[in-house]
Amino acid sequence: MKGVTGVFRSASDAERALAQFSGLALPEDRLTLLTPSTSGVGHHIEAVPTASTEQPGMGKAIGALVGGAAGLSGGSLLVAALVPGVGPITAIGLLGGAVLAAAGATVGAVAGGKSENFMTEGLPEDETFIYEDALRKGRSVVIAMAKDESEAVRFRELFKTEGAESVDAAREQWWIGLRSAEEEHYSTHSRNFSNDEKFYRLGFEAALHARTRCKEYDQVLAEMDSKIEDIEREYPGMDAGEPFRKGYERGRDYYQQLCNESKAA
Repeated sequence: MKGVTGVFRSASDAERALAQFSGLALPEDRLTLLTPSTSGVGHHIEAVPTASTEQPGMGKAIGALVGGAAGLSGGSLLVAALVPGVGPITAIGLLGGAVLAAAGATVGAVAGGKSENFMTEGLPEDETFIYEDALRKGRSVVIAMAKDESEAVRFRELFKTEGAESVDAAREQWWIGLRSAEEEHYSTHSRNFSNDEKFYRLGFEAALHARTRCKEYDQVLAEMDSKIEDIEREYPGMDAGEPFRKGYERGRDYYQQLCNESKAA
């Protein structure tokens, strides 16, 4: 499986695209819509809290919701959760619940535990922070799991037709929004940002990987050093280690700030 994603400026545009995918008879476990809960999608469904535990960087979990979801056939799943650094998010289907769980949210028991063994094979975990950034900005995200590259091409064309922004484009917009501040910060280390930006950004993005971002710094040191070794092998003779490390540390600070702002909101 290969995840193909479209980012939409409005929930209504995303719902329209979702309906197009549903028209292709795509199984529900291969399709999801993620949208800020304030957008109104599924607002008529009553939340049922199912967990009170807390994870690092997030408040009390909101449990699973079951009801009719726009764009999917009857009885589809609605899942609500608080995502660290983002806020309340509504998702459709088991795939949506799995994506939210990967983002660090505690989703709770979904339809009697049907999602316990649900896998998101083919969904790049390193894109999670891009989905979160889009949701934070009030946008909606549709993810479709393609069974092969031919189907992935077909899905990308459908997203393009429906006016979606690609994940790659959303990633670039995210970095453009941060770049000036990061360049100014980096200049305080007496290094050339233009020369080091590639590796600094790789470190920054690596720090936002959902698997490691909530861990203590000493818990991620080994993985960070391993990534630096990989990059230095890929770019022999380049001074990659120091800018990657600086970017990684800055990325951790960035994520913690987002979580703090989300708690204060």
